[in-house]
Amino acid sequence: MEEEEEEVLGYLDRVLEEDDLFDYGDGELDTGAPVHSQFKGDIEKGLEMKRLVLSGFLASEEIYINQLEALLLPMRPLKATATTSQPVLTIQQVETIFYKIQDIFEIHKEFYDALLPNIQQWDEKVTVGHLFQKLASQLGVYKAFVDNYKVALETAEKCSHANTQFQKISENLKVKGPKDSKDCTTTVSMEALLYKPIDRVTRSTLVLHDLLKHTPKDHPDFPLLQDALRISQNFLSSINEDIDPRRTAVTTPKGEARQLVKDGFLVEVSESSRKVRHVFLFTDLLLCAKMKKTAVGRHQQYECKWYIPLADLTFQTLDDSDSCPSVQVLPEHEIEEMKIKISLLKSEIQKEKKAPKGQSRVERLRKKMNEQESWLLLHSPTIPFCIHNKHGKSYLFLLSSDYERSEWRESIQKLQKKDLQTCVLSSVELQVLTSSCFKLRTVHNIPVTSNKDDEETPGLYGFLHVIVHSAKGFTESANLYCTLEVDSYGYFVSKAKTRVFRDTTEPQWNEEFEIELEGSQYLRILCYEKCYDKSMLNKNDNEIVDKIMGKGQVQLDPQTVQSKNWHMDVIEMNGIKVEFSMKFTSRDLSLKRTPSKKQSGVFGVKINVVTKRERSKVPYIVRQCIEEVEKRGIDEVGIYRISGVATDIQALKSVFDTNTKDILVMLSDMDINAIAGTLKLYFRELPEPLLTDRLYPAFMEGIALSDPAAKENCMMHLLRSLPDPNLMTFLTLLEHLKRVAEKEPVNKMSLHNLATVFGPTLLRPSESESTKGQHITSASDIWSHDVMAQVQVLLYYLQHSPISFAELKRNTLYFSTDV
Repeated sequence: MEEEEEEVLGYLDRVLEEDDLFDYGDGELDTGAPVHSQFKGDIEKGLEMKRLVLSGFLASEEIYINQLEALLLPMRPLKATATTSQPVLTIQQVETIFYKIQDIFEIHKEFYDALLPNIQQWDEKVTVGHLFQKLASQLGVYKAFVDNYKVALETAEKCSHANTQFQKISENLKVKGPKDSKDCTTTVSMEALLYKPIDRVTRSTLVLHDLLKHTPKDHPDFPLLQDALRISQNFLSSINEDIDPRRTAVTTPKGEARQLVKDGFLVEVSESSRKVRHVFLFTDLLLCAKMKKTAVGRHQQYECKWYIPLADLTFQTLDDSDSCPSVQVLPEHEIEEMKIKISLLKSEIQKEKKAPKGQSRVERLRKKMNEQESWLLLHSPTIPFCIHNKHGKSYLFLLSSDYERSEWRESIQKLQKKDLQTCVLSSVELQVLTSSCFKLRTVHNIPVTSNKDDEETPGLYGFLHVIVHSAKGFTESANLYCTLEVDSYGYFVSKAKTRVFRDTTEPQWNEEFEIELEGSQYLRILCYEKCYDKSMLNKNDNEIVDKIMGKGQVQLDPQTVQSKNWHMDVIEMNGIKVEFSMKFTSRDLSLKRTPSKKQSGVFGVKINVVTKRERSKVPYIVRQCIEEVEKRGIDEVGIYRISGVATDIQALKSVFDTNTKDILVMLSDMDINAIAGTLKLYFRELPEPLLTDRLYPAFMEGIALSDPAAKENCMMHLLRSLPDPNLMTFLTLLEHLKRVAEKEPVNKMSLHNLATVFGPTLLRPSESESTKGQHITSASDIWSHDVMAQVQVLLYYLQHSPISFAELKRNTLYFSTDV
């Protein structure tokens, strides 16, 4: 049946090039005035559209007639042998299986023969409404067929089991291809062909809907088509199939309409490898499909991998967490490297678009970017979403965010509250349902930017400042906190987390976060109830499973957030309201360093001024923050990556600047992410980066050297060229970051992750450097262009064997100090 379905769709594609025009399912089958959308007021174009709709329908009628003919072919010999001494089937069995097929064939053959010349000699005065009116008036034959359909299928199945000769006949019916198709006959099962008349009634009704759209109200066809549509709709109602064509696939066993509730692309772990699947949640079952490759110009088709009736579906409980297959997670540095490659490709595409004759190269770059983004989409999700069939089979999806997992789980649980019965689909029903997914789907493309139009907003690059103020709407006191997520490269990542506000119905967090955006378009806020019950421990990742109380998202509109003022907003989620404010700093502004004239304090003051005043080799702030992180933050997941609360960071900045006696007390009480954030802020606010403006071009050249010995000489020579306070501070930070990375199995921070966090802060082009390349046109291009090299420089030193200040200085004599 699959091949035959593809043949139908493929042929239709060749006849109908504008798919949207023949999408027999865009809303209710109303009988109101025709919608002329883009052809408004242009009667000729409207009538040309009508001709195209009719041509498409005629092509599908030819295929349908061939299918009915294929069914009738064995009927006559089977009837003839029924009266002999060796019958294959009895007369009664033949009449039950092929009930009304001959009548339906004759009705449609007559309709086809009458419609064909009208299409071949088309002009605006041609009327076809009477043909559709006659076709609709004969729907009583279909009523009889539908009433007998179930018995016909059961009889055919019983006869197949009892008689091998009939089994061979019923599995190998030959359907002719369309006249102008090069394809010969296709082999189809009787079961599949018996379903065709059921499908056809809905199709005929939908084409009437489209014909009315493109028929002027004063055309003689309009009232006739309207009447035919009314008859057809009444008929569909009478057999309990008055269905919304876009949202409904087929009827469920209980006779109710099966509707599509939700669909989307998810990564499934199957046989230890990751596969992108399109998952469809219907009112009574969950279906997992993969996109089949089809010939150029044909409709995409889905192939069902598996389905679970919702009545049999359960979620992973804490006790059986090991029943889901384990999954290999790629090192995060590989993910980060791929992001940078994609950013560079985006810059190249923008550059080539402006170049004369750059279009062919743009297409090649786009193809490459699509491959890389698809790889990222496949390998980046890590949050497990495990579902079970209560008969023992488990399936594992990986999602990029708790938000998606919660959405899928809630949608399924909502449907499971209804009186659901388990269902088993026959192979035909499953094929019909799967092929309907193409029309029903609401998500059409995997979420990668290469699928987007160039005109679409590229998203925001820079820093989003968010203050989570408070929440209301809780009915009972609970321990509450929020997490913030933003989208990046097609998927969402968690970027910040408020503290837990204990035992309250109105938490007042008032916490500010600085979140780095990489082409982001949305901010999500999730509100959780913290669970302190040790019995709720998840065996897989040793984390306590907290309950999502509510979730919501807002679009990051550049006009709204790019003003210098805070923009206040409220997200409503499940009756809960979370109040927050946000403002945005673009990357080009955030990269600027403003030379400080102040000599007091430590932030924004030259490092040599601070060390001289303190009579230290490394600034006190650096030593204290490092010490505190190593004391109690080295096991913290995402240390240096997760944002600290901005108000806490500002408080720490203030005490370090005023050098109060409370520093040590405050450090010991402060959230560890705020301390890590204070250290990052210190390096970011230096008047010039730690590795200096002067040496920046040389670091860029040194890291690009291919010969290991030459690279080693150059990179060590550059360190010797740094002023002593800069070098000592850098080496101190280097050894600290290595110690943090030793705990990667616990804190998930590899050397590469740490290089990604600190590289662009310690090493950054001066404004004159960054504007030298005239082809670089935006802040995101500057970032893409340099960030890979900045990360690689820090990574080089992090991966190097321990570097001693004394050893470096001892070797100074052997090298020139010119850079």
